[in-house]
Amino acid sequence: MTDANEFKIIKDLLPLGVNLLAVSKGHHHESIRKLSSYGQLDFGESRLQEAIPKKIDLNDLTQLRWHFVGSLQKNKVRGVIKEFDFIHSVDSLSLLERISRISQEEQKTPNIFLQIKFRDDPNKGGFLQQDLLKSWSKIISLKNINLIGLMTIPPIALNSYQRKDLFCKCRKFANHLGLKECSMGMSNDWQEAIECGATWIRLGSLLFGKRQSQINC
Repeated sequence: MTDANEFKIIKDLLPLGVNLLAVSKGHHHESIRKLSSYGQLDFGESRLQEAIPKKIDLNDLTQLRWHFVGSLQKNKVRGVIKEFDFIHSVDSLSLLERISRISQEEQKTPNIFLQIKFRDDPNKGGFLQQDLLKSWSKIISLKNINLIGLMTIPPIALNSYQRKDLFCKCRKFANHLGLKECSMGMSNDWQEAIECGATWIRLGSLLFGKRQSQINC
C-alpha cells in the first residue's frame, strides 16, 4: 500500500478540478482508515455486502464519501441508495428510473454518473451514445437524482492512443449534454484520462496494492 509520501506525489500530479476516488473494493477497512489519515475522503466499492461491514467499522470517520462503482443489480438499488453518496455505474434507462423511484421513497438524492460505452464491449455495460440521446428528455425529467456526469471504461485491448480517443469522446459528449463531471481513468491510464478532461479518476491498485482475493471486513 502507498505511504504518505507516495500518496502526496500522486495528489500533487492532479490538476485543479480533478478528484481522486480511491477504489477500495477487495481491501480491508484498515487500509481505508490509513489512506483517510493522509487526507483521502472519497472511496469506491463495487459490492453492497462488502461495503456495509466496512462502513460499520469506519463509522467514526463521518467525513468519508462513498461511491458505488460496480455493476448495479436492480435488487440492490435500495441498499445502494441508502449506503452510497455517488453511483458511477448507471447503465440503462430502466435502472435510472428505478433509482429515481426508490430515491423518492427513501427521501434521498444520489449523485449519478451515466455509464456510456463508445466501442462495442460485451464485458461492459453502458448506454450507447445514440440511445442516451434518444432517452435524454426522459432522463432529465426524473426526480430525486442529481445527474452530474458520464462514466466510461475503455475495452481492455485498446492501446494508449485508442484509450485517449475514447476519453476525449466522453469529455466532448458530456460537454454536449451540459454535464460537468467525467469519471474515467484507472491505475493504468489515469494520466491519459486527465489529459482528455477527466474530473474523477478511479485508482485502486496504485493506492492499495494488489487486491486481496478474500477479505475479512
